Amino acid sequence: MTLRIGIDARAATEVPAGRGRFVRELLRALARLDAEHEYVLYAREPWSDEKLDPRFQWDLLDAPDPRWNIRVGLTAHRTSDVFFSTNSYLTAWFTRKPTALNVFDMIAWDAPESAQKRAARIERLTLRRALRRAEHVFCNSESTRSDLLQRYSWVSARTSVVPLAADEQFGREIPETTIDEVLRRLELDQPFVLATGTIEPRKNLARLIDAFAALPGEVRRTHLLALAGPRGWADEQILERAGEDRERVRVLGRVSDTDLVALYRSCAAFCYPSLYEGFGLPVVEAMRAGAPVITSNVSSLPEVAGEAAEYVDPASVTEISTALAHVLTDAPRRDELRRRGRERAKTYSWDATAAAMLRQLEELGARTRS
Repeated sequence: MTLRIGIDARAATEVPAGRGRFVRELLRALARLDAEHEYVLYAREPWSDEKLDPRFQWDLLDAPDPRWNIRVGLTAHRTSDVFFSTNSYLTAWFTRKPTALNVFDMIAWDAPESAQKRAARIERLTLRRALRRAEHVFCNSESTRSDLLQRYSWVSARTSVVPLAADEQFGREIPETTIDEVLRRLELDQPFVLATGTIEPRKNLARLIDAFAALPGEVRRTHLLALAGPRGWADEQILERAGEDRERVRVLGRVSDTDLVALYRSCAAFCYPSLYEGFGLPVVEAMRAGAPVITSNVSSLPEVAGEAAEYVDPASVTEISTALAHVLTDAPRRDELRRRGRERAKTYSWDATAAAMLRQLEELGARTRS
């Protein structure tokens, strides 16, 4: 049975990291599957990628939120048999065909101080009704599913856990000349600790900068701290703190995927002390590329990294600094983390993620045609 599967694909062009990467990788993985379905991609502007074939068609509406969500929700049934809401709970309020939601995290409830206030308020106002309307709910980790069911236990039978993954490019070898060019261009002329992700309070970068500053003198003098990622909300204090140590801290901004692979491959350690994550995709990307990983012992991160990371209390500058010093000065431990990380990352696959989500969407869509 050939279905028309509608997907909210706005984030592919509008969100550099996080949900944007999820949508881009999901579309690429769906394109690799041989299913003969048609995919209707709802957005404000199209995302151009050579891997998307004629099965993927854009349905564009140039309207601000929430008008975009309402209009797409009310009209998507004309072109779709089933709808996948990837970026907003509000759209699901109005859809007239079977609808699936993706719940990335429960930050708005469990760590509201780490969330952008307006976005958190909207999520808290819209999720309950969306859950009642949706016929299936994807969660990207058991941790997120558990957090969801603590508040909405009645949705349990309609949930499944489908983890994310790292793109294959993070596991490919790249020439040393490419790595050298990237490091030279980004002025990383010493061994460095890498942190990636949107610059915002939830990523806990201010504590990471303080932890780096607290490293023993010789370790700090021989290493740099590199922050790679787009600017987010409430980033002024983080950037100001980084600017106080321009000699040792490099703020790289948003980098290309090619540069990101080179950074993961060449860093002395990857540190991701986030305060809360629904999945923590950068951790999997870093492991896939062979970076020694240090991350938080909270939310989904231990579930995702398993025994392939050093764990810290993200609220403790001392613990973060101690873990950094340990990994940076212990070559055998770095090698062990690299080996374990590569093996762990192989257990995640975008093809498996796309196939699991597609099977559920097919089941929902079949109800429309029956």
